[in-house]
Amino acid sequence: MWSLFATASAGAQVISRPVASDARDGRPFAIVDKRQATLSIYAADGSLVGRAPVLLGLTPGDQEPQSSRGKQPAALKVNERVTPAGRFEAQPGVNLNGERIVWFDYEANLAIHRLRPAPASQRRPERLASAKLEDRRITLGCVVVEPAFFDEVVLPTLGAGKSLVYILPEREPVLAAAAGAPHAAAP
Repeated sequence: MWSLFATASAGAQVISRPVASDARDGRPFAIVDKRQATLSIYAADGSLVGRAPVLLGLTPGDQEPQSSRGKQPAALKVNERVTPAGRFEAQPGVNLNGERIVWFDYEANLAIHRLRPAPASQRRPERLASAKLEDRRITLGCVVVEPAFFDEVVLPTLGAGKSLVYILPEREPVLAAAAGAPHAAAP
């Protein structure tokens, strides 16, 4: 079992009210707290399964820039590499390399996935382990976790079917972002 962080941000505590009353239809869910750079995974009954640090989009922000729509991930400019806030209808899938992932915005190529090999200069494993939140900003917008956490917590909980992913805002008020319309995952 994964050790859990002793504290949760105020945002995660505030979001629990909308999540508790949301029509989850018995689905498991995840909460990404961008202010703390953590991912919390919950079973369908609402019990916490695990929490872990994450890597997030390079550029802080709560909305996906319109200019990023339709672009291949490698073509994204620095200002377009945002992990958007909101409520997302998620489902498991695979990327172009056949790796298992959990799509939270298929059209924008955004998913929760394990840490992958990257150029050593990016220092992704060190960034993921860092206590400095600014170190955890490097992805194209995806939510990236340690491989063991992905395999032992994310996949067993979110990888069996449809789920929900709530991404807390880092700039907007939490309740305003939570009240937004759901986003679609893969078709």
